[in-house]
Amino acid sequence: MMNPSSVASLARAFSDESDGAACKSFELILMLLERSPSPFSREQFTPGHITTSGLVVSPDGERMLIVHHRRLERWLLPGGHVEVSDSSIERASAREILEETGVAVSDGVLGGADVHGIPGKGHEPYHLHHDLLFRFRATSEVLQVSEESHAVAWCRPSEFDRYGIPGNVRRAWWRSR
Repeated sequence: MMNPSSVASLARAFSDESDGAACKSFELILMLLERSPSPFSREQFTPGHITTSGLVVSPDGERMLIVHHRRLERWLLPGGHVEVSDSSIERASAREILEETGVAVSDGVLGGADVHGIPGKGHEPYHLHHDLLFRFRATSEVLQVSEESHAVAWCRPSEFDRYGIPGNVRRAWWRSR
């Protein structure tokens, strides 16, 4: 089981004063980690729970991996919920990437944060995902689509507008250069 204090230490060590939105997200994530009895539980809807995403750079370093999310109907980074069996938040991110895209990754490093709303569905009310974003390098370019997505693609910066890549992801991409 993951230790909230080790994730909080990792979050505190990240610093990028130029990204005010990420700074605010880190503050919210730290408050959740410090004050919630179950910050990783996907059943905790108030104020939400910790999730993780992966900004995966292609082996050639020129593209990033994106998925067309089935439920949210838009292009996003691969990622998702933390499982009890995950040994670290970075490993949770790598597991989600592999499950959603078939791409194995290496060299994970914390690259940002974003707290965002998730629409309600079924038993889940509207809630917040307190998302920690990790940068990885892909070990191959072979993609597979999971049941969670309509499509998986490699995206060049010149295609960010075409895919509707959000600002926080664009900033994380440029920080990784």
